Amino acid sequence: MVQSQIRYDDGAAYERMMGAWSRIAGEIFLDWLMPEPGLRWIDIGCGGGAFTQLLVERCAPAEVQGIDPSEAQLSFARARPVGRIAKFDRGDALALPFDDDHFDAAVMALVIFFVSDPAKGVAEMARVVRPGGTVATYVWDMMGGGHPLAPMHAEMHAMGFTAPLPPRSDVSGVEELRSLWMNAGLDAVEVREITVQRTFVNFGEFWATSMMAATVSETIATMAPGDAELLKMRMRARLPEDVAGRTTHGARANAISGRVPK
Repeated sequence: MVQSQIRYDDGAAYERMMGAWSRIAGEIFLDWLMPEPGLRWIDIGCGGGAFTQLLVERCAPAEVQGIDPSEAQLSFARARPVGRIAKFDRGDALALPFDDDHFDAAVMALVIFFVSDPAKGVAEMARVVRPGGTVATYVWDMMGGGHPLAPMHAEMHAMGFTAPLPPRSDVSGVEELRSLWMNAGLDAVEVREITVQRTFVNFGEFWATSMMAATVSETIATMAPGDAELLKMRMRARLPEDVAGRTTHGARANAISGRVPK
C-alpha cells in the first residue's frame, strides 16, 4: 500500500470527479440516518460542499457549518447555492473551532481516511455534539476495493505502477470503523454498506473525469506515453460501453453512526 500526501485544491475538478460520487452515496447515507429537520450540523472535511449541499436540500437544517483545510475548496463551496445558507471556514478535524455540545450532528463524508489521527478526529466530532446527538461518517472501502478508482488502480498495479492511497486507508473497513466509534464511547453504534453506481455518457467522459483525480493524474505523469495509452486501452476493455455507448461502474462505501451518551 502506497501512501502519500494527497491534495485536492481544485474545487471544480474535485466536484466533477468525487463530488458527484459523494452525492450519490450521500443520498443513501441520509436515507439511512433519517435525521429530523431543524438540526444543527457540522460537515467536517466539507471540501467543495457537495455533501453540505445535500444536507441543506434534504434535511432543512437550522445551522450548517463546513470545515476544511483547503481554502480553494472552501471558495468553491461558498460560491455554490449552499453558500447562502451554510458557513464555510478553514479548520482542522483534530481541533474543531467550536464549543462542546454545539451541534446536533457531526458528519464526515469520504474524509476519515485523510485524518492523520482518526481516533482523535472521532473524539472531536463527539466533543462538539450534544448528548444524544449523532456522530456519523461514510467512507470508501479502500482495502476492500470499493473506491471508485479501484479498477484504475488495479490496472496500474498490473502494469507495475502503484497509485497513492489516502494515508489512513486502514480505517475504512467496517470493523475498523466500529472500533473507532466504540472506543470513542459512542452509544447505539450501527454500520451498513453503501453500494452505488455511476453512469458516464461514454468511456471518454469516464476517462476525462478520472484524470481529475490526483491519484490518477500524478501516477500517469510518471508513465511513458505508450504506457499511458496502454492503461487507457486496458480500462476501456475492463469497462466496456453498453449498447447506448455509456460506461457504468460501481463503488462501495462503509457507513457508521453512533450517539453521544446522555
